[in-house]
Amino acid sequence: MTLAVELRSITKRFGSFTANEAVSLAVRRGSIHAIIGENGAGKTTLMNVLFGLLQPDEGEILIDGQPTQLPNPAAAIAAGIGMVHQHFKLVPSLTVAENVFLGMEIVKGGLIDHAAQIERTAELSRRFGLKVDPSERVGLLSVGIEQRIEILKVLARGARTIILDEPTAVLTPQESRDLFETLRGFVAQGMTVLFISHHLEEVMEVSDTVTVLRHGREVATRPTSELTKSDLVQMMVGRLVSFDRRPRPPVAGAPVLSVADLWARDDRGLHALRGVTFNVRAGEIVGIAGVAGNGQTELAEVLSGLRPATHGAVSLAGRPLVGLSPRAIRAAGVGHVPGDRLVRGVDRNASVSLNLLMGRQDRAPWSRHGVIDRSYLAAQSKKLIERFDIRTRSAETPVKSLSGGNIQKVVLAREFSGDASVLLVDQPTRGVDIGATEQIHSEIMRQRGEGKAILLISVQLDELIALADRILVMFAGRIMGDVDGGAVSEERLGLMMAGVDADGHRVEREAVA
Repeated sequence: MTLAVELRSITKRFGSFTANEAVSLAVRRGSIHAIIGENGAGKTTLMNVLFGLLQPDEGEILIDGQPTQLPNPAAAIAAGIGMVHQHFKLVPSLTVAENVFLGMEIVKGGLIDHAAQIERTAELSRRFGLKVDPSERVGLLSVGIEQRIEILKVLARGARTIILDEPTAVLTPQESRDLFETLRGFVAQGMTVLFISHHLEEVMEVSDTVTVLRHGREVATRPTSELTKSDLVQMMVGRLVSFDRRPRPPVAGAPVLSVADLWARDDRGLHALRGVTFNVRAGEIVGIAGVAGNGQTELAEVLSGLRPATHGAVSLAGRPLVGLSPRAIRAAGVGHVPGDRLVRGVDRNASVSLNLLMGRQDRAPWSRHGVIDRSYLAAQSKKLIERFDIRTRSAETPVKSLSGGNIQKVVLAREFSGDASVLLVDQPTRGVDIGATEQIHSEIMRQRGEGKAILLISVQLDELIALADRILVMFAGRIMGDVDGGAVSEERLGLMMAGVDADGHRVEREAVA
């Protein structure tokens, strides 16, 4: 067996905290090796050590059987290691090709050879099945295409082993399947993939070998074919976890959120919403499904006041919301868990407690006469950290030092603990581990039981089926269908997301433009 990468007894400490303790990992050349574990298990830390972003306190790294020092990412890249991070590092104003060759531009006559960069990007795209337009501006592209660009950046630098950190966290099911085909193509060409994921169905589908980490230690490394999903869950969290559809009483509340003939444009000035109409009742969860780029993002932005509507109405218990600022919409009773927690969900440099305070810093009992009540803030922060199991050293820890899943819990804790009558919840479990996902689902059902009207946008169809009373499917900016969350299958939802109507007829985008 030829090993592409071998880590021997890697230990990494941060002060008194041990993130990795004597972890060993042997990765076979030409394989897909998954690394799984809950948030804080040490997965990303271990991969950051392999990529030279962190230096181990103990242990040894071997690349192609040779002991190798990796003092920085440049050394890792030179050794054939590439890493695609969970949060992309692209420049929106540059083209695809300019991003791919950023920092290693092709130069001719002292000037950047844009034509050569476009040609080389197109060549890599064809070779590895990563379809992109090299001349397109990145700021206009979907997150699925942005990920392809990040992978192309790695390939352009000669990577033979690619590390993917939560690669499907921002992808639709169709985009995930495309990615898996790409990864299989890599393996067929002799490359190696290290794959960090929280989604066990994906791990079972695409990986050859699985390593499970728990509390910084290796629990097991086994061929995927020898394991079941239940095996993996128990190794990760030490208990059984259920994601079956949650039982619930029937919806009996009156409409709270009403959307009528809503139109809006995207950043390119094109219609992203085309006559969207629906209601959400008190004590009801309405799910929104759709392939990225079909209007879900723009819908969330319009409803939260972050994007203007060009036509139509939105009302909360009869009160018009269109034209109000985000602050006014929050004050009216709309809580918002944004799809991108780092851009719109938190202030990364502020503490956990201040992030829990945001949006209510000028309201009693959080503040009195314009002055924050520090004792009340400390007490409430302690309660919310415990209730939502936010893994942080203290309430004063900067949010930027938390894992992605724990940052998401901070956002959910803030929005779910307010007095909103409507909750706009966009991708609630993106990048969140299995145990935390189960907990978040329970919190969403708790909010339903308290009579909140919940609009749930998710790319995870199993999540929508587990939680939603009704599921609306969006295609080309319109509602393709309104189906019972307890009766619809993932296959049926997938067809509707692809533009196939209830009669089995495909609706072309031009027909709804």
